[in-house]
Amino acid sequence: MLPTADQGIMCITLCQSLTSTFTPIYLVRLDERTGNVFILAGDSIEIDIYRNGRWRFL
Repeated sequence: MLPTADQGIMCITLCQSLTSTFTPIYLVRLDERTGNVFILAGDSIEIDIYRNGRWRFL
């Protein structure tokens, strides 16, 4: 399974926003069970990016 184009664009946008505030990004991973991209950053930031490009904090 590959990430969608919408997920890729949103992932880059969110990662750029995180790093512009000097927040370290520890993990970016495609969850093969759900198809969502997962980002782990900073002390407690967890983000899920859905296949349609929408995202939410966990």
